[in-house]
Amino acid sequence: MKLSILVPAYNEGKTIERILKKLTEIQLASSVDREIIVVNDCSKDNTESVVTNFIRLNPSVEIQYVAHAVNQGKGAALHTGIQKATGDYLIVQDADLEYDPEEFNILLKPVLDGFADVVYGSRFVGGNAHRILFFWHTIGNKFLTFMSNMFTNLNLTDMETCYKLFRTDIIKGIDLKEKRFGFEPEITAKISRIPGIRIYEVGISYYGRTYEEGKKINWKDGVRAIYCIIRYGLFG
Repeated sequence: MKLSILVPAYNEGKTIERILKKLTEIQLASSVDREIIVVNDCSKDNTESVVTNFIRLNPSVEIQYVAHAVNQGKGAALHTGIQKATGDYLIVQDADLEYDPEEFNILLKPVLDGFADVVYGSRFVGGNAHRILFFWHTIGNKFLTFMSNMFTNLNLTDMETCYKLFRTDIIKGIDLKEKRFGFEPEITAKISRIPGIRIYEVGISYYGRTYEEGKKINWKDGVRAIYCIIRYGLFG
């Protein structure tokens, strides 16, 4: 089995080298190969030079690099990465340090055991490490997940999580519209409608960062998420 790792990046020059190093060094299950797809969403910092230099110094690693000519948003970067993916499954890995690639095998287990087509990594279940940060962000995430579950009839605990593992042929067959953080409720609503799809959830760690450290999502994205939950929940 081959896993495509999608890395959307916008102004992540400070952290993306460490993420790429982790992604190349993690020990995946013995039957799993990997490809890394970095989509630079028109960063204004040194993201491009860091990535291209890493590729130059690591020629044995399968890394695709794509650069957007204009900034379009995380969702748009994921659309590009999905189009480029050649693996049997794909997973999203943010270019910051909030999620630990060492936990890919936790998400892969239900797939390798033959149970799952899609696996969500939840920051709100399990006994792994979680950085203590924003009260209202947590309330907001849980509220959005609750709203999403109402429309999808799923019982997820963390719809907004970055760690989503998909069977590639399934996600390639979905017509995705949202170009920013609306990707999360949109894809959740649309996969929930696929007959017979098997969705699992596992507990993961979360090493959140502050706005001073580079966090980008804000209240406007929360409002858009509510709109997306209603729009795609009602009309698909």
